[in-house]
Amino acid sequence: MCESPMTPDAAGRPGDEQSRPPRPSKPAEARRAVERAITARCRSGGTRCDADALSDALLVASELTTNAILHGGGVTDFRIDVDGPALRVSVSDRSDALPAPVPPADRQGRWRVGGRGWPIVCRLARDVRVSGLPSGGKCISVLVPLS
Repeated sequence: MCESPMTPDAAGRPGDEQSRPPRPSKPAEARRAVERAITARCRSGGTRCDADALSDALLVASELTTNAILHGGGVTDFRIDVDGPALRVSVSDRSDALPAPVPPADRQGRWRVGGRGWPIVCRLARDVRVSGLPSGGKCISVLVPLS
């Protein structure tokens, strides 16, 4: 799914604006929001949080947020929802450009710095969706398993 073009709009649902916390503008803020959501889910369900799943969710949120900042003109929306045994992370930005993997080396064979975020997201997440937004830009929404 990570190589496919944009999917139908899944950026938001009517009525989603109810008292949400401010959107993260930095990867660290996204990680804190994800950690709070997963910890609250574990507490309310009386279950132990899987440390590896938490690490995966934190990394995915961080990479999506970083990519929105570096390549998408900034984060315009950020949503997290616990969806059964998984966490849905959705990050919107100002760019219409689709995410694309970058070869690890340039034409001269020199290793590049960066370019590994999208492959990391695609490896750790499921149900990856890239949706165009009516006002321009895109929303990338992924499901990260929590167990």
